[in-house]
Amino acid sequence: MIKTLSLLAAVLACLAVYLIVWPVPVRPVAWEAPEDAGYTQEFIQNDRLAALELIDLGGRIGPEDADIGPDGLIYVPSHNGEILRIRTDGSVELFAQTDGRPLGLEFAPDGTLYVADAYRGLLAIDQLGKVTFLTNQVEDGSPVLYADDVDIAADGSIYFSDASTRFGAEANGGTLAASVLDLVEHSASGRILKFDPVSGKTTVFAAGLNFANGVAINDESTAVFVVETGAYRVWRFPMDGGEGRVILDNLPGFPDNINPASDGTFWVGLVSPRNAIMDKLSGNTFLRRVIMRLPDVMKPAPTRYGFILRMDADGRIIETLQDPTGSYALTTGAVTLSDGRVVVTSLTEPALGLLQQD
Repeated sequence: MIKTLSLLAAVLACLAVYLIVWPVPVRPVAWEAPEDAGYTQEFIQNDRLAALELIDLGGRIGPEDADIGPDGLIYVPSHNGEILRIRTDGSVELFAQTDGRPLGLEFAPDGTLYVADAYRGLLAIDQLGKVTFLTNQVEDGSPVLYADDVDIAADGSIYFSDASTRFGAEANGGTLAASVLDLVEHSASGRILKFDPVSGKTTVFAAGLNFANGVAINDESTAVFVVETGAYRVWRFPMDGGEGRVILDNLPGFPDNINPASDGTFWVGLVSPRNAIMDKLSGNTFLRRVIMRLPDVMKPAPTRYGFILRMDADGRIIETLQDPTGSYALTTGAVTLSDGRVVVTSLTEPALGLLQQD
C-alpha cells in the first residue's frame, strides 16, 4: 500500500510539474472579455436555418466562403485545395486547384477570382482555372502566414486579412488548430493587407487585430469592414486611411466572414458560440497556458450551432438566422443569389447550404 501511494504521489507530482512548466507555443496576453449576454434581445434564438437545403460536395469538406461567378454559378473552396463550381442542377465540378488551403474568394469585374489561401498567400485564378501566385510577403519583409479573406476595391486594389502573424496556418496543424492558438494567446497580431496589382506591392492597411478574419468593402468603395474574431466584433475602416471604429461589438459567438448582401447590408457568420471558460480566464494568463497543456479533447473547441446575421453599414442588426440543433454548423457566412436565395457556408461541413428566404 505504501509503495502504491508513493507511486501515485510521484505520478501526481509529475503531472503537476507538466501542467505548470511544460513549454507551450502561446504567450497569453491578459484582457477583459465583455460579458456575454448570450442569445437574447436582437440575438434571440430562432430556427430559421433549420430549413436549409444541402448540396453535397462529393466528399470534400469546408466550403468556408462562396462567391457568384460571372457565369452566375456558385464557387466555393474546400480543405483539399480545390475550388469547386456548382452547376444549376446541383452538380459539383472542379474549377481549380491551389495546392494550398483556400479560404476567402472574391470575383473581380473582369472575371478573375482572387483567393486568400491560408498556406500560399494571395492568388488569382483566371476563367480557365489557371492559378497565379500574387504575394505572400509584405513590403517590409514580413511573411503572410495566414491569408484568410479578401475583397476588391473599385480601383482594383485587393484588401485581404492575415489572421495571425504569430501562428501560421500551415506550420501549426491547419487553419482551425492555428486559430485556437491565436485566440488563446490574444496577442493582437492580425492585420489587413493591401495589394496593389499595378506595382505588385503589399502594404499594411490596419494592424493590431485579434485574429483578423472577414473582409468586405462597401458599394461606394469608401470603407473596409473587418471581422475581429478574437474580440467578438466588427470594425469599419475608412479606405482613405482614417481611424477605424467598432460598429458591432460583444457578439454572442465567434464571428468569421463578412460579405455584402444585395441591398447594401452585410452577412456575417458566427462559427461557434463563445466559450464561457475562456471568457472567464481572459485575464488569467497562467491558467490559459495550463489549458494548452491538456489533451486535445480537453482544449477549447467550436460548438455546433448554426448562426448567420445581417447588419447594416452602421452595425445595426437587421435579422439573425439560427439553428440551435447545429445540423449545419460552424457557419462562416453567407452570400445572396440573384433569385434571393441565401448561400450559407461552413468551416467543416461536407455540404453547402441553400436557404429560400421568406
